[in-house]
Amino acid sequence: MQLQLLDWIIVAVILFICFAPALFYRKRAGQSTSEFFASGRAVPWWLAGLSMVATTFSSDTPNLVTDIVRRNGVAGNWVWWAFTLTGVATVFFYARMWRRSEVLTDLEFYELRYSGKAASFVRGFRSVYLGFFFNCIIMATVNLAACKIAAVLFGLDRWQTLLAVGLLNVVFAALTGLWGVLIIDMIQFFVKMTAVIAAAYFAVKAVGGMPVLIERLSAVPGPGGINFLNMLPNFRSNWDLAIAIFIMPLAVQWWAVWYPGAEPGGGSYIAQRMLASKSEKDSLAAVLFFNIAHYVLRPWPWILVALASLLVFPNLADIQKAFPHLDPSLIGHDIAYPAMLRFLPVGFIGLMVGGLVAANSSTNLTHLNWGASYLVHDFYRRFVNKTASERHYVLVGRLATVALFFSAGALVFVLETAKDSFDIILQVGAGTGLLYLVRWFWWRVNAWCEVNAMISSFAFSILLLVFRKPGVVSQAGLNIPTHYALILTVAVTTVSWMLTAFLGPQTDRAQLVKFYEKVRPMGPGWKAIRREAGIAETEARATHESFPLALVGWVSGSLTIWSALFTVGNVLYSRWVYAGALSAVFVVSGFVLLKVINRLWSRAPGAAADKTAAAG
Repeated sequence: MQLQLLDWIIVAVILFICFAPALFYRKRAGQSTSEFFASGRAVPWWLAGLSMVATTFSSDTPNLVTDIVRRNGVAGNWVWWAFTLTGVATVFFYARMWRRSEVLTDLEFYELRYSGKAASFVRGFRSVYLGFFFNCIIMATVNLAACKIAAVLFGLDRWQTLLAVGLLNVVFAALTGLWGVLIIDMIQFFVKMTAVIAAAYFAVKAVGGMPVLIERLSAVPGPGGINFLNMLPNFRSNWDLAIAIFIMPLAVQWWAVWYPGAEPGGGSYIAQRMLASKSEKDSLAAVLFFNIAHYVLRPWPWILVALASLLVFPNLADIQKAFPHLDPSLIGHDIAYPAMLRFLPVGFIGLMVGGLVAANSSTNLTHLNWGASYLVHDFYRRFVNKTASERHYVLVGRLATVALFFSAGALVFVLETAKDSFDIILQVGAGTGLLYLVRWFWWRVNAWCEVNAMISSFAFSILLLVFRKPGVVSQAGLNIPTHYALILTVAVTTVSWMLTAFLGPQTDRAQLVKFYEKVRPMGPGWKAIRREAGIAETEARATHESFPLALVGWVSGSLTIWSALFTVGNVLYSRWVYAGALSAVFVVSGFVLLKVINRLWSRAPGAAADKTAAAG
């Protein structure tokens, strides 16, 4: 694929517009770790929300969705659509509590919530485990997608692509801190959305338009008799697939699995944005905006390209034939997305290349800053050097940023597809999710529960991976499907940490009272601690969120997002009756959602004072 002069000009303009404004925050980022990692806790909701969306929209995301659609049809996307429940739960149950905690990173939470050496151990261990090892896997997945795209577009080797994206991302992440990342994310979001919509338009046009696409795909069943267009799996013809892509994600995965960007209770860079928000309202609004944009605005442009690719490249051999120069190790269903970019005309190719660079950078920049915050604030500053100046810690953060990228770059040569990485991350994080939900609402959860959950989840996942390898148990390996392996890991991990909650050492009562007074979690799980803090039940109900109200917000928010998502899909398919019915669900659930948000605003701290001032 050849870029013309116009394309190169557009790429250059996009990069300048995206990155140049961030340089204005270089000096501010260097003032303190609070500025470098949390933007001085002054971020408005719309900027925090846009940054969350841009971060989860990476160069590997279209590839992952394409891989899913080509294997399991549109319904296969329920493996990540189910995380709507996780995201909206964070909006109504956790966002304001995160902001009230006033920690700099979500790992600092451990020494606010727990006590003793176990709390310190969890914080230190997870700072390295998540900030370095887990973070490098995520960045390697993102950069693997960039390598595949660059191989299709320009014939570049992996090391050449890594060198190009590395220079860009490391320089800006190290210099501008979170403020620079936020500004870059905001601009990149609009560039990326424009690019993927253009890619979808020209991909569908290349196969003859939507009517032709729908007619041809409806006539040709996929593997196991699936209909590629259906938004729900066929429970009659392929029950095992329905369990794997629909029942499991909705029944277990959304609450049981820790996955970056969809952590139960919020965490990683989502928590970072909530903690950087300037108020509790901004924290809640940012996460709500993120979930709406993430699940409603973005999926269909990716899905349309994936569906069109099934007609252009029905088999992987067709992709290899069309791009004979490609390294065979890069060939997978995920590479069909960059292969479809061949239909973009001059000018739009430049827009897409600029958009893909932006997609890669927004995710890498966030993960570099987030990972460095763990390594510096939660490991180096907490356990190695406690008395250095703020400028010293910022310098160490910049060095950690560089080290993270080089480590992630080395992993790129190990991974093969975006879907493989997705499955690995889900499996290793299985079973820990319920703990992250419950620890805010039940005083018995202690630091040893966290240690137990991490070890048992990781150990059992590795054990299953080993047993499934050919030659370990049998010549074909232990034949356990991924979704059943996930259930087993969840069961073992959950039982393990629950036993620890009852039988293990309890958190110091004074620490629990301190946590409750600062964060004010809702629900009956803190009744005993509330009594020790001298706070009456009536006072707690009057000044804090209502659990039933949050529950209504969670249900109505999830219905609003799903009904909007499937209304768009049915309009594209010209299924007007379904589109009309789903639109009605959207209107009703959206109305309830707005009512809940207004009630929450009226209960927010300072709301009564604001009303009194307004009346005066």
